[in-house]
Amino acid sequence: MLKKISTLLFALCMLCLLLASCGKKADMPSVYYLNFKPEQDEEWKELAAEYTEKTGIPVTVVTAASGNYEQTLTSEMDKKDAPTLFQVNGPVGLANWKDYCYNLEGSAILDELVSDTFTLKDDGKIYGVAYVIETYGIIYNKTLLNAYFNSDFSSVKSIEQLNNFAALKTVAEEIQAHKDALGVNGAFTSAGMDSSSDWRFKTHLANMPIYYEFKDRGITNTDAIEGKYLDNYREIWELYINNSTVSPTSLASKTATDAETEFKTGKAVFYQNGTWAYDSLKKDNGVGLSDGEFGMLPIYIGVAGEENQGLCTGSENYWCVNAKASEEDINATLDFLYWVVTSEEGTDELADDMGFVTPFKQAKTADNPLVRIADEYIANGKTSVSWNFSVIPSENWKNGVGTALTQYAAGTASWDSVVSAFVNGWKNEYAAANK
Repeated sequence: MLKKISTLLFALCMLCLLLASCGKKADMPSVYYLNFKPEQDEEWKELAAEYTEKTGIPVTVVTAASGNYEQTLTSEMDKKDAPTLFQVNGPVGLANWKDYCYNLEGSAILDELVSDTFTLKDDGKIYGVAYVIETYGIIYNKTLLNAYFNSDFSSVKSIEQLNNFAALKTVAEEIQAHKDALGVNGAFTSAGMDSSSDWRFKTHLANMPIYYEFKDRGITNTDAIEGKYLDNYREIWELYINNSTVSPTSLASKTATDAETEFKTGKAVFYQNGTWAYDSLKKDNGVGLSDGEFGMLPIYIGVAGEENQGLCTGSENYWCVNAKASEEDINATLDFLYWVVTSEEGTDELADDMGFVTPFKQAKTADNPLVRIADEYIANGKTSVSWNFSVIPSENWKNGVGTALTQYAAGTASWDSVVSAFVNGWKNEYAAANK
């Protein structure tokens, strides 16, 4: 009888231990990162797996589809297991999500920043940390461009002469006119206005007229854009769509993958994009560009003095920690971030595999030729173009401009519709966001 009782007591003890263990596992802190960058999806998942293997803390990475981050974030935040780590795009993004952003004051990651200029502040609190400094412009294939320079039909004979809009227009139009001789389908890749690609033009290209207007007016934000440089915006847009691999009427359905493929297979000489595109464009299984073939030009739009203009450099990518997560998950998320920016595994992944230039003290130099080109422009005294699109009043404004650009390219609307979307849209969306 005693033996049976002892056996029963032992079984009960083991059951209690098992239940306690299960409960502990269920209550284990975890990290859920909603990633903004589809091009780094695989790398983030690999890094998360490394951290989980090292610490036992589960890290989940979900990547939103290109152009759908805000909608995905809204949907995910309504769920019980919401992201503990997410991104906002500068002050406007913070205004939408501030209630969900944890005050990072006193966190270890802040001590790793090379400057507090890479923080996102409001009401005297720090709600976000920039995690990547990026540069964009007009990427070009050196091999193809040199073939043009050395041709009998080229009016521009060197990259040094290609330092303003007039020269860029001449080069693009001559390449387009002699595309068969060069073995390309067009000077520029398709300016796709599918949601995976339209951000290159309704946001990144739109930054150019905003930048020059802000510079003239000595401001960093406004409730009403004047549109002083929208004729320049039209000139560069027309150059893109009229000297391309495809007809302007087909742009509504052209994707980011289309443009990327056209460029990496040598069907176009020029491709507007940024340093983040390197990993997708570099040579792999015989397709793509070798490091020595990459070049990048500023986006010239015909403004006086643009010969001294550099590339567009800045950040709109700020990490925020979900203030509504449990204390355990918040701490786990902060620990994960600190490991990412300080550990050998994390800094290697950020620099070597993601190709990021990061604003952290222990950051490695990225093995990315486009980053080196960006550094050369700065070293040569060129003035970098700041990222002013972070103050665009809303996503609706971008979409309105994108629709108008698409309709103009298709010939179903005049340029006045783009001007209206840009100027009137800005005023209306700013007013709606600042009631």
